[in-house]
Amino acid sequence: VEPFLLRSMTMWLLLQSVLLLASCLRSAAAFPKGCYPSEEEGLKTFRCSNARLTEVPKDIPNDTNKLYLDSNRIPFLPRDAFRDLPLLLELDLSHNAIAGVESGAFRGLGEHLHSLDLSSNRLVSVSKDAFSNLKAKVNLSNNPWLCDCRLQELIRTVELAAGSSGGIVCDSSVQEEHVGKAFLQVIADTDFCNMYKKTTDIAMLVTMFGWFAMVISYLVYYVRQNQEDARRHLEYLKSLPSKQRRSEESSTISTVV
Repeated sequence: VEPFLLRSMTMWLLLQSVLLLASCLRSAAAFPKGCYPSEEEGLKTFRCSNARLTEVPKDIPNDTNKLYLDSNRIPFLPRDAFRDLPLLLELDLSHNAIAGVESGAFRGLGEHLHSLDLSSNRLVSVSKDAFSNLKAKVNLSNNPWLCDCRLQELIRTVELAAGSSGGIVCDSSVQEEHVGKAFLQVIADTDFCNMYKKTTDIAMLVTMFGWFAMVISYLVYYVRQNQEDARRHLEYLKSLPSKQRRSEESSTISTVV
């Protein structure tokens, strides 16, 4: 009996080991190549650094606290890219090729996320709505920013990560003299949004003046044309015999009255 029990226990343990191994292999196969879960300082971490990704992975464990997607080839962040990660605290998207962030890309992360790294990407211009309700400290340094009203509104919306503000530099600008300067230094003296409003107001005034000038020109032309017609009619009347002229004049007066 004892050898039978021993063999049974051995077979049971072997079966459990095989099932556990199969489960681990299946879980590993579900992750993109180069991605793996781990635990760091008691926080569940998912690392996909340098994994040659071209989009945000779909099968990230939803209990992930720290997500590393740095040093990949991701070009764009679509709406709801991280909606299934309600416990995410840190998100590293640095050193990618991100040139666009759709409004709602970080939806669902507002309450818990406290660190978002978008440094060293290809961001030129991003709407402030893309970061609405986000409480995280954001790193936007080392991107080819266009310094304008849109960037000014964005900077006023987000909380910048400590020490990152100096890395937000004007790669291009609505004013050429700002290129190469730190954006926070530029907006200390320049209000891009107020400048845009003034430009818009001037454009509206010019347009209104143009329409006004067209109306006046038409009225002048209309009056002059009528005067010319009246002059020609009078000359015609003068050329008629006196009796017929009086009849025409009477007809003209009655028509005018």
